[in-house]
Order: sequence, then structure tokens, then C-alpha cells
Amino acid sequence: MRSPIPGLGRVMFLTAALASASLAVPEGWGEEGVQYGQVGMDVTLSCTGARAGSPVQWRRAGAAALPEGSAIRQGGLVLPCTGLAAAGTYSCHSEDGGLLHAVSLQLGHLPGVPFVSCRASNYENFSCSWTSSLETFLPTRYITTYRKKSLTGEEKLRNKNRDVGPCLQDPACPGTCTVHGSEFWSSYRLNITEVNPLGSSFRLLDITMQAIIKPDPPEGLVVEPIPLAPRRLHVSWKYPSSWPKEPHFQLRFRLQYRPVIHHSWSVVETVNLSEVITDAFAGLEHVVQVSAKDFLDAGNWSEWSTEARATPVRDPATAVSEETTTDASLESLAKEPSRAPNPEPINHSGPLEKIAILVSLGIFAFFVLAAVLIITILIWLWVRKHGKDKTKPHNFLVAATHLKALPSESGCR
Repeated sequence: MRSPIPGLGRVMFLTAALASASLAVPEGWGEEGVQYGQVGMDVTLSCTGARAGSPVQWRRAGAAALPEGSAIRQGGLVLPCTGLAAAGTYSCHSEDGGLLHAVSLQLGHLPGVPFVSCRASNYENFSCSWTSSLETFLPTRYITTYRKKSLTGEEKLRNKNRDVGPCLQDPACPGTCTVHGSEFWSSYRLNITEVNPLGSSFRLLDITMQAIIKPDPPEGLVVEPIPLAPRRLHVSWKYPSSWPKEPHFQLRFRLQYRPVIHHSWSVVETVNLSEVITDAFAGLEHVVQVSAKDFLDAGNWSEWSTEARATPVRDPATAVSEETTTDASLESLAKEPSRAPNPEPINHSGPLEKIAILVSLGIFAFFVLAAVLIITILIWLWVRKHGKDKTKPHNFLVAATHLKALPSESGCR
């Protein structure tokens, strides 16, 4: 049943997050005997062991005097407009100098709104990381939760325990959390709440899997020279181990390579797990890297893989001539721009693309021949028609001459 109050789900989500944050504030912050205060505010230290109305003395460890402006009121020490320099250990004593109570004062700021970013290395999980926007100088904790968005009434009932949950934090990786079992077509709202002894602050972040998908770099990159092919290198790699092995979630790849002595990259895109570089420089060591992206172009390219290097074989037939020109070639290579200085992908047509080109050329040739044939027929018909028109006067003159040459009937008689 739909709630009559708009945005009720959002309000409940925020209320639950803030309630959990507020419960975490007063408990478990440091050891016993520690008091926290906000920089710029008045702080009052209580003398727990003193009798009501009895005079007490306050001392500060490591200092000959109390901070300027401090005053003792009803046995407590009041520190006005405290600064970070006022932090330290304070103790109260009876008139005879006996220790009544000691407290460690820590000063800092309220939490700021954290900076949050999220990334999905596959379509099954996504991770988020955050950093504090303000140095508080106080112990800090984070509460991380998520809520699945755009649920219908039936989906909310069916996924009652799944549409809201914790973003699990990994103690080995501080400042990160992971949501497991995410769905490709779903949107999520993440809540990162920063909590310290003075209060809390949170940031809400709406994310979709398609926007934050960024695969891990491909693995197992291998580059090998091809025997008897002086300008070719065979490159192969594997899917990142974090990517699911499912046929409907494919990757495409981007390969970049260059001679070690050069500074510009040549770039090739492919959907295969191997590629043959055909324009390498014989006898020069090349460096190669590969990155990956979702096949349907969602999200972002991965980071480049680790480098792999190889040197194309030298052509024995041209080895002698190459020896005389190696120095000049290396010098010009270092000065000239790359063969592909623009790092835009170079299309290497696959078999299907070549077949499509041949079919297109065949269709084009058919229409050209048909047009030529039609034009030829029209010209022939035109010539034939005009040829008949020209022969008509000639036949008339022949007939007239023939009639004129015949003897008249009167003459015969």
C-alpha cells in the first residue's frame, strides 16, 4: 500500500541513520577520564571527588599556570573560548594538596560532510570510499548504509529485508565499504555518516551501476615476437579475475604500444583477447599496455595494465642494409612524431566488417551496371527513332521520281 505522505521512505531512511549515529556518540569514545570539547566554545571541567562547597585547587600537567581567562566556579574549572592549545591533563586537589580527580581534555571540531565516491569493478558488487572534509582532531567513526531506490509496492514487500542494509566496511581497508549482490538495472542511495564525540554529519549519494562501472585492468598480458615477421608482435591477455564469467557481461579492450625510445602511443581497440601489432619497428624494444571497458560502453575505461615488453625479430635479408642506416633511423625516430600521435582508437576491421564491405561494394557495382545498361538502352532507342525519321523523305523522293518516269496513259494510246 502506498504511503499517503510523500517522501516517507526517505524520511525514515534519514531518521534511522541519524538515530544510529546519535546512539554511537556518547559511548566508547576513548578511555575513562577523558572529556571532549569543541574548539571556540566554553568548557567546564568537573571535580568529581570534591565535597559540595569545599574549596578546591586546579592544576594543569606540565604547565605552571592555568590557561588565561580560566575560573573556578562551584568546584569546576571553566575554560572560556578554548583553543587547541588548551588541551591537556587537568587535576583538582583539596586544600591540603590531595588529588581528588584528574581528567584529560581533548579539543576538536564537529564532523564535516565527507567526500564520497563509488566504483563497481563488476555488475555484482560496488564499493565506495570516503575522506573527511575537515580535520577534527578527535576520534572518528563512520556509519555506512544503503537503500535501493525506485521500488514498486510489490517489490518493497518482496524485498523487505534487502532494499535497506549496511555497506560493509573492511577493517583492512579503512575508509571503504562494499555492497554485495547489487543489481544491474537498479539505483541506490548511499548514506555515509561521520561521527565523533561532538556530533555527526552525513552525505547522501545516488548511484547507478551503469554510471560507476569500471573494470579492473586486464591480467596476464604477454607480448611475443612472431618468427619471420620483422614488424609484428603478438599480444594476448585475460579478463580481470574480478569480472564475472558470464556471456551477457562482456568487455572490450584498448591496446596501446610504442617503441621504448618514443614518447607517443599508438592505440588499437578490439573485442578479442589477442591482437597482432603489424606496424612495429624491427629490432626495437616495444612497451605494451591494455585496458578494458564494458562491451556496451557503460561506465569508464579501466586503468592501464602493467607494462609488458618485447622486441620484433630482425629480418636477416635486410640486416646488412639496416646496419648502415640504424643510427639515422633512430635519430629520425626520436625526432619525428608517432605514426599514430592521436591516441584515438584505430579501427582494425574484423572478418564480419570485411564481408559487409564486400557486400556493399557488390550492391553498389550492381546499381552502377544497371544504370549504365538503362542509359545504353535509352540511347539506342533514341538513335533508332531518329534514324527512321530521316529515311522517310528519301523514300518519298524515290517514289516521286519513279512515277515521273512512267509513260502517261494518253501517250500509250
